Amino acid sequence: MTLSFFAVILVIFIAFVAGIEGILDQFQFHQPLVSCSLIGLVTGNLEACVVLGGTLQMIVLGWANIGAAVAPDAALAAVASAIILALGGQGIDGVSTAIALAIPLAVAGLFLTMLVRTLAVSIVHMMDTAAEQGNIKKIELLQMLAIAMQGLRIAIPATALLFIPSQTVVEILNFMPKWLTEGMAIGGGMVVAVGYAMVINMMANKEVWPFFIIGFVVAALSQLTLISLGALGVALAIIYLNLSERSNPTNDRHNSGDPLDDILNDY
Repeated sequence: MTLSFFAVILVIFIAFVAGIEGILDQFQFHQPLVSCSLIGLVTGNLEACVVLGGTLQMIVLGWANIGAAVAPDAALAAVASAIILALGGQGIDGVSTAIALAIPLAVAGLFLTMLVRTLAVSIVHMMDTAAEQGNIKKIELLQMLAIAMQGLRIAIPATALLFIPSQTVVEILNFMPKWLTEGMAIGGGMVVAVGYAMVINMMANKEVWPFFIIGFVVAALSQLTLISLGALGVALAIIYLNLSERSNPTNDRHNSGDPLDDILNDY
């Protein structure tokens, strides 16, 4: 499928905004459901891209930056897979192929994210120097430059995909050796585990541990979806808040800071 010049410009703009939103997180343009739908709208593949975006959205629900762990790039995965789907011209039938390509593209986006953030360190030092000089205008320009780098992180690969046949992209991804893809998956899993451990280490106390243990057991021993686990978490939070309201804050003898313990002591 060949896109018009106007459609190409709009796709590049959407990719740029999605990259910026991956950092600003204000209007959620980096979310697959939004970015895929927009690309489908401007390329004339709205139905297929909405299905793709909705499927990818369920996948990326479990992706989050935890501690020092950086999650795979949902913005690049969504934008690139939507472009491949649009160029392939297969409609709904091409959604499964686009989803299969989204995961390695998300891992590739992780490396681009690290590269851009590394380059941004020098910009931060320049902003520190400008702050010492009292040059607020320069600080603002450097801030916009750093944010624009995040947009280019998605816009440049998107532009390349628009001018490269989708079949060529598939062949390149399939050419990656198995040891490399498996190594990246294992390494990414280890980094995420370390990030969770760092967060737990900061939050660990006698009130949080019971909820963590319950969540771990439920997730490990059941086949509940993320939505079900989220609903259970909300229910437990509501129960805990209700227990907090029933505790007796005016009685210093029983006000231990743990509402469940206070209620048990009252009886």
